[in-house]
Amino acid sequence: MQITVKCKLVPSKGQANLLQAITREYIYAVNQIIANFVAADQYLKYSSKDVVANLPSAVKNQAIQDAKSIFAKYTRAIRANTKRKPEQQKEVKIPQLKKPVVIWNNQNYALKGDLLSFPVIIAGKSKRIEVKTVLTEYQRNRLIGKLGSLRITRKSGKYIAQIAVDMPRQEINTDKMMGVDLGLKIPAVAVLESGKTRFFGNGRQNKFVKRKHRSMRKKLGKQKKLNTIKKRHDKEQRWMKDQDHKISRQIVNFAQQNNVSVIRLEQLSGIRRTARTSRKNEKNLHSWSFYRLAQYIAYKANLSGMKVEYVDPKHTSQKCPVCGKHNKADDRNYKCGCGFKTHRDRLGAINIISATVADGNSLPA
Repeated sequence: MQITVKCKLVPSKGQANLLQAITREYIYAVNQIIANFVAADQYLKYSSKDVVANLPSAVKNQAIQDAKSIFAKYTRAIRANTKRKPEQQKEVKIPQLKKPVVIWNNQNYALKGDLLSFPVIIAGKSKRIEVKTVLTEYQRNRLIGKLGSLRITRKSGKYIAQIAVDMPRQEINTDKMMGVDLGLKIPAVAVLESGKTRFFGNGRQNKFVKRKHRSMRKKLGKQKKLNTIKKRHDKEQRWMKDQDHKISRQIVNFAQQNNVSVIRLEQLSGIRRTARTSRKNEKNLHSWSFYRLAQYIAYKANLSGMKVEYVDPKHTSQKCPVCGKHNKADDRNYKCGCGFKTHRDRLGAINIISATVADGNSLPA
């Protein structure tokens, strides 16, 4: 499987100027190629000689590949739009890169110790520069696989290197499964086939933190402090991502401790329409990324040699696992006429273990 290792770059002032120049040139080259594809309504034959930009030849070739990929997404969007009814059709804008970025393939950069070397244009010629990187022990351990492309971006004034790595996949040779149910009041519940259960996260804390940020943004909005509002939103997003990372790590660790080989999750398509919540929780429902948590679980599970399956969520919160009868839960308590009773979210995780595998991939939620 392929993962992405991110590390901070510490360029000198001169190197920062070179990075700023090459990212601008790369964006310009990609956008120009895309515009030419759109004007011709087809792919055009391009080589590095046809790209007019102050870039090394290898980077020009990467810009061509990037433009082809973006144009392919654009044409798919156009085709999908034409299939809609006239009143449902929307304008499909020509895609353009805006954020600073540049990409090198794995043959045109090298990482030795704390130095990352790659070619840039200096005085009209392609020359390699060595930029200092900040790598943690965890990142170094992830860079032992086969290195793929190098992508350098700029965010908040800092340059970040994103290195693709092909990691060897380790298989866990057991037949044990675990079901995981995602929610708001309880972010995640995991149940093993043996019935062993673990609850993850604190929904009340999540709700409090989100309500606090929402209240502060409302107050700042009245004061028209737009930049402060943006910073507050970014802070909330970072906190949410951190929570998802911690919960997903705990879930995968729990699976490892119990020799689980397959983790099962609900297919997330339409979860916002079907999730169990009250009116007072509606704002939290539409701002919480169930999909991101599921992706983090899948990512960490695959690294640990476990498979992830997505199942049809239909009736997982209503079906009795003993007699098969459908019942509605009373608040957080589920009780069936046959005598079976449990926590509502635990019931969902139990039924996920035996649910039918859904067709296709889960959709963003």
